[in-house]
Amino acid sequence: MSVDVTLDRPVSASPAAQRRWPVIDAARAAALAAMASYHTVWDLGHLRLTAENYALTPLGRHAAEAIAGSFLLLVGVGLVLMNGRGVRVRPTLLRFARIGGAALLVTLGTWVMFPDAFVFFGVLHCIAVSSLLGLPFLFLPVPVTAVAAAAFLAAPHVVHAPIFDAAALSFLGLGSVVPRTNDYVPLFPWFGLVLAGIVLGRLALPKLARSRLGAWAPRTRLGRAATFAGRHSLAIYLIHQPVLLALLTGVVTVIGANPRAGLQAFRADYVTICTRTGGEPALCRIAARCTSEALLREDLFREDGRPFSGTERLRAQGLSQACYATLDAAARAAP
Repeated sequence: MSVDVTLDRPVSASPAAQRRWPVIDAARAAALAAMASYHTVWDLGHLRLTAENYALTPLGRHAAEAIAGSFLLLVGVGLVLMNGRGVRVRPTLLRFARIGGAALLVTLGTWVMFPDAFVFFGVLHCIAVSSLLGLPFLFLPVPVTAVAAAAFLAAPHVVHAPIFDAAALSFLGLGSVVPRTNDYVPLFPWFGLVLAGIVLGRLALPKLARSRLGAWAPRTRLGRAATFAGRHSLAIYLIHQPVLLALLTGVVTVIGANPRAGLQAFRADYVTICTRTGGEPALCRIAARCTSEALLREDLFREDGRPFSGTERLRAQGLSQACYATLDAAARAAP
């Protein structure tokens, strides 16, 4: 048996590769664990269990990109393992159907849960399309594939054309704006990582086959669990997020939201509005902090979007005006 690193089931192979490679299953399991950790952080923020959604910070976005990149590298390696000695049409089409079907489920599910930011071309969509586009590169000279990988990775830094903002072309990733979606993995630059995985597979797999690492077999429960997860990655990918959301929704129902959830976003919005209406930026930033703390003290900070009553709205406006007026007077009195 050979290893298909983008599917859950092994497929028959040439006599040169008549076994699974547990080390690759374990690598996929590590990527799954990282992905589940990231989604947990995202869910905590989305459900307001943390003060802000740390998955949306620059560090969180870099982590998400690294995790997606690891999956796509493994896709390229998997293409070499599965089709490196000749394209196997039936298993390839079945594999495309499974991943494409899973991608469609993700689109439908996110369209129901997040209609304003549903996933129309996320990591599964990219894997499905890349698994077909990558086939010719299995048989081209390795330097040609490496150059193509570099070109795909570099293209978004060079091309930013409004024509590619059209909905029908947004999957390319060459537009001037980033679409609103919860998972966006366009072909540029991400197909470049699949091509890099093909290069890696063609150069490194023969050496791995002769190494101790390539001969590794799990002996512990953790090792066996990891290789099991790696063999069933597609199912785990589809199931883990609904399970996490259900569990954490139960938690927030019991303990309530973090009282400071949304505070950073409130302050950012306050500063934007304050400066647009003529306020000094420095004073606006201090007033934003003053106002948010005052609203928290008076239990008027609405992290869950509940509307104010008329009396509460007047009180909140008064607190905001008092904060800015006090700071403005102090600034005018300063020598």
